[in-house]
Amino acid sequence: MADERGGGDNNNIEDNMGNQLQLLPENEEEEDDLEMEDRDSDEAEKPNIINFDPSLPTSHAYLGSDMEEFHGRTLHDEESVQVLPVLPHAALMLIPGQTVPLQLFRPHEVSMIRNLITRDRTFAVLAYSPGDSGELEAEFGTTAEIYAFREEQEYGIETVKLKAIGRQRFRVHELRTQADGIRQARVQILPERILPDPLCALQFLSRLHVHKQSHHCPSSRQKRRCASMTPWPAWVYALYDSDTLMTRVKRQLHEWDENLKDESLPTNAIDFSYRVAACLPIDDALRLQLLKISSPIQRLRCELDIMDRCTSLCCKQCQDTEITTKSEIFSLSLCGPMAAYVNPHGYVHETLTVYKATNLNLTGRPSTLHSWFPGYAWTIAQCRTCGSHMGWKFTAVKKDLTPVRFWGLTRSALLPTIPQGEEGLEGSRVLCL
Repeated sequence: MADERGGGDNNNIEDNMGNQLQLLPENEEEEDDLEMEDRDSDEAEKPNIINFDPSLPTSHAYLGSDMEEFHGRTLHDEESVQVLPVLPHAALMLIPGQTVPLQLFRPHEVSMIRNLITRDRTFAVLAYSPGDSGELEAEFGTTAEIYAFREEQEYGIETVKLKAIGRQRFRVHELRTQADGIRQARVQILPERILPDPLCALQFLSRLHVHKQSHHCPSSRQKRRCASMTPWPAWVYALYDSDTLMTRVKRQLHEWDENLKDESLPTNAIDFSYRVAACLPIDDALRLQLLKISSPIQRLRCELDIMDRCTSLCCKQCQDTEITTKSEIFSLSLCGPMAAYVNPHGYVHETLTVYKATNLNLTGRPSTLHSWFPGYAWTIAQCRTCGSHMGWKFTAVKKDLTPVRFWGLTRSALLPTIPQGEEGLEGSRVLCL
């Protein structure tokens, strides 16, 4: 999977978004290799007002503005078995509801997308994880549906650019490779287990003037009254109450984004839990655990545990080098503090925006080419300890644009940690499942 994940000799292409390659005059190429210590982090301050348009990153304008858009959605019956083409060379663990931009240029990939456009526009994204043998295996995954598409020629190479959205979780039953090199996955669509409110059944027993035909669950006050009729206190039921859990998670989200409006968030527990999972800066191991959970209530409980206990993010390679803390996370996109973006070479980066990052060195010169955040120039950021690519520093090039600077950290390079020495916890890993 080294090539699929941008490892080996392709690291430079993956890290710098491919923007500076073959674009600079010969006498300037050497300057791009310069490495400098980032000194702005110590002076970084949170702005009082953010005037950047959060709709710009979600539009993925760098893919082009003349994309063909599709409407409607494809949903398969739960528990049904489907045969879907597999997105190749994808180092991505897709969450239902999450948007992923793609640039594909290999002939068999282009052919696969062309065929999908004429059908249901749905493909499989596998969730890879190390197996017992150490090899990457995929037992779970997510269906993705194309909703915008563009085909063009670049330097004589057929290229497709598209936007897709995650739809449904699945379990992999079988993988096989066709003669044309495209893999087909035989998968079973996983259901979402909707647990009824345990106190709804007590409505008719309470004297709260709730109509028998009403489909609305009781309010918080009514739930406390209902709980008084049972052997258990109300707080026990609150631990598994979707409305209560969603309210607690929203409080955490508001800490990340003071301008967040509750109306922009999904109102049902399933979509809400996936929206949160897609913006949590956790590693693949934790994300896979969330993907396996079939109950949105349990998923919300685990997400809340992660958000409560994870206080810092370290370099995944050297593990002990702290890069940023939870208090520095903020949203610069309608998708939340983290969203997926793609560079010209097809590498997808889920990028977390933070006000301040430490222990980073900057490599190369700032560039606005293919910037995921229009109005900002990016500079490659590497771990000061081990040299691993951590993301980019973004600096405003437009006057009066705020924040003046921020950091975009790639999720694949981060390791969520909790403070050492907490009672009952061994090590620094988040253990919520």
